[in-house]
Amino acid sequence: MARGEEFIALSDAALRAVIGPNSRHLALIENAFSVLIESPGGGVTITGSTRERADAKRALLSLAERADAGVDLSEADVRVSLSLTSTSKSGAGGQALISGRRGPIAPKTAAQAAYLDMLERCDLTFGVGPAGTGKTFLAAAYGATLLLKGQVDRLVITRPAVEAGERLGFLPGDLNEKVDPYLAPIWEALDQIIGADAVRRRRDKGEIEVAPLAFMRGRTLAHAFVIVDEAQNTSRLQMKMVLTRLGEGARMVVTGDPSQVDLLNPRDSGLSHAIRLLSGVEGVGVSEFTADDVVRHPLVARIVRAYDADAEARRPRPDLEGA
Repeated sequence: MARGEEFIALSDAALRAVIGPNSRHLALIENAFSVLIESPGGGVTITGSTRERADAKRALLSLAERADAGVDLSEADVRVSLSLTSTSKSGAGGQALISGRRGPIAPKTAAQAAYLDMLERCDLTFGVGPAGTGKTFLAAAYGATLLLKGQVDRLVITRPAVEAGERLGFLPGDLNEKVDPYLAPIWEALDQIIGADAVRRRRDKGEIEVAPLAFMRGRTLAHAFVIVDEAQNTSRLQMKMVLTRLGEGARMVVTGDPSQVDLLNPRDSGLSHAIRLLSGVEGVGVSEFTADDVVRHPLVARIVRAYDADAEARRPRPDLEGA
């Protein structure tokens, strides 16, 4: 197939971003589409077949657009752009997330993009997978976006305090002070997204609400976005209770890691049970993450894979039972 070349003009910021540290980003794009990319100044020149150039150009322009919008592109951003381009997928749906304190918030993996799309389309979404995949952070960002745009009245956050059991009343302080240690990841995420002062003001007005599972029973949550975090530590009865709190105009995302159950009887976990019962029900979506979607330190992904491999090796093999 005949090869040609095409020059794409880019801003200085976009050019630096798509080149990446030590030209790493360009190397990833070249390998993905079998093209040669050079940066003579003012932009890049792509050499390859017509189709290869077109695919590489789409990926480059997508990255350049995000760089011009202020996104600090990482290698993960480049990889997801390549994945979405090569599979002809769109981004994370029509709901644009707000810009956080560190710049615009955007999905970093294909699974995160699919997760955000599901949050937009479904009234109840389950986000399951290992720690570090962005399940909770993106849910908080999405909920904050709906709140700031006036599409919901409240952002309600609930999380089981397994260590405290039913003894929250014996802990010092008011309700927020009792449960805040268990909700620290959520507050850290919201502080990054809209800032600590804004979080404090909205909490004072009741627009951002702490609602531990022990205090959810009997309530109806209308016109709210509800985040149920660490849901693998809910019992089956607790899961049923919290899912049935949804009222008019409410939406819910349930996040957790089924492999990290802290209950005395792990088989009582309501997360896997609920997914098994509700998968395929209209209005319900299930988004699954793997170690490949970990966006923390690269070592975290390797740790998750090592533990997954160990769990798989320890799993009983049906063909050996009774041997």
